[in-house]
Amino acid sequence: AETRAEGGEIGWVNIDQPIIASSGESVSSEHLDGVLPEEARKEVLSMSTKPGDVVMVSSSRGYHLVQIVDVMVNVRKAAKLRPLSDKKKAKAKKLPGILGGALSDEFSAGEEKKDLTYKVETMGCQMNMADSERMEGQLQSLGIRPLGEEEEKGGAHPDLIVLNTCSIRDRAEQKVYSYIGPHAKRKRAGEDVTIVVAGCVAQQEGEALLRRAPEVDLVMGPQYANRIGDLLEDVSNGNQVVATEASHIMEDSTKPRRQSSVAAWVNVIYGCNERCTYCIVPTTRGVEQSRPVESIVQEVKELVAQGYKEVTLLGQNIDAYGRDMIPKRKFSDLLRTVGEVPGLKRLRFVTSHPRYMSLGVIDAVAETETACESFHVPFQSGSSEVLAAMGRGHTREKYLTIVDRIRSRLPDASITADVIVGFPGETEEQFQETLSLMREVKFDSVNTAAYSPRPNTPAADWTNQCSEEDKQSRLRRINDLNAEHASERRARMMGRTVEVLVEERNVKVPTQVMGRTTHGYIVYCDGDIDELRGKLVNVKIDKCLTYYLSGKIVEAVEE
Repeated sequence: AETRAEGGEIGWVNIDQPIIASSGESVSSEHLDGVLPEEARKEVLSMSTKPGDVVMVSSSRGYHLVQIVDVMVNVRKAAKLRPLSDKKKAKAKKLPGILGGALSDEFSAGEEKKDLTYKVETMGCQMNMADSERMEGQLQSLGIRPLGEEEEKGGAHPDLIVLNTCSIRDRAEQKVYSYIGPHAKRKRAGEDVTIVVAGCVAQQEGEALLRRAPEVDLVMGPQYANRIGDLLEDVSNGNQVVATEASHIMEDSTKPRRQSSVAAWVNVIYGCNERCTYCIVPTTRGVEQSRPVESIVQEVKELVAQGYKEVTLLGQNIDAYGRDMIPKRKFSDLLRTVGEVPGLKRLRFVTSHPRYMSLGVIDAVAETETACESFHVPFQSGSSEVLAAMGRGHTREKYLTIVDRIRSRLPDASITADVIVGFPGETEEQFQETLSLMREVKFDSVNTAAYSPRPNTPAADWTNQCSEEDKQSRLRRINDLNAEHASERRARMMGRTVEVLVEERNVKVPTQVMGRTTHGYIVYCDGDIDELRGKLVNVKIDKCLTYYLSGKIVEAVEE
């Protein structure tokens, strides 16, 4: 009650080590005794808590309600270091001194800091794209700038290259080593280049990646995306670094370098606790960790203040949001809360899991003005038997119940999905069940893939693998049906006037702009991108193709 009027006191709490002030000096923690006595602090720190948790502890002063805002992790302590040889260390002179100013005293009088550049190459899903934005924010906070397009066209190379990798598709590891090749060649030729491999393949391969590609300086899992600056300090001190240990993901004190000025990604939950037999994601992205509601809302408010119109909430299994928190939270409540942020025009979210997607989420979309009528709900197979073998935790019938609820509450909503064909043991009859589910739902689009064994997954070792011939045959047939339904769904937009958020120029027709409807459909129309970027406009659709629409602007919705 003593701090209730102020909304609660906030600050870092430690027991075994002194608290370090921003000045770098050690500060006594005795001043906390009047608010949160030492015995209460010890009780909080002894608990297994995560950011967002609210716990009650007791002391001689009574009971204390404590919200965990963040958990500080010493990532440099968790990382494995491999000292470079003296020969390699002698060459590593460019990077020190630029990292957050921490090493700037190593420069001699009159010596200028190097103008360092970086390039981030991103593979895979939206989660990786969001991680890359966070890493770029960290790099720029260290004074390292992105290599310009004109510089690259002129033959310049980045001083630091980050490969943010994806392990979902077949031959993912080989593709990564192929990407590393040209940069490793530069290093072998004597160029001073720092090579970072991040993301899911980095998490999967770990130290093995250094054995196969010894030119790499830093291997880091996705849980360290916002700590790349700390890890680069160890690189600059002459070490090869492997950071793949499980870790809480701290709130980022730097701002991501967004790839768009109109629409932004916002992570709400990291990791995945599912154990689908084909999927490597839980191995590479770790256990679920939900972000505090307050942190998410604050990030969205800052984005709106910067002029962003649309936000997409991200999670590998977004419907699991809050189930790891104390007390538990609901994703439907988060949707409503974020949707009420003043100035936000559009709210999206991905990816839903049929096992956890509650009907309350559909109701929240229907009842939240800013929420877009668009759902991405992977079904993976139309056969309940195959779904059981996949370990999906839901049936065909459960999936169709979700679709029925969407159609009843939001009849015009778009539904997209993911599907795998040729899963081990899948028969032609079971594949036909997948096609029949697609005919029943008529998806707006489906991401299709033929099954490919991924390392460290149960299904990879099964003996009942489908032949490549069957996989490719099924993939062709499902792609044909997918295109048919995509065309049919977009054809219903002919003659309609729809609201479009203008995002970018049409790269193929520079006099046109590209935007999206609330359904997520791409729309092209004539217009000046410099005038229209970030604007909501009404477009009358006069052309409907398989995966995009086009039309003419009839009026601006907003100035």
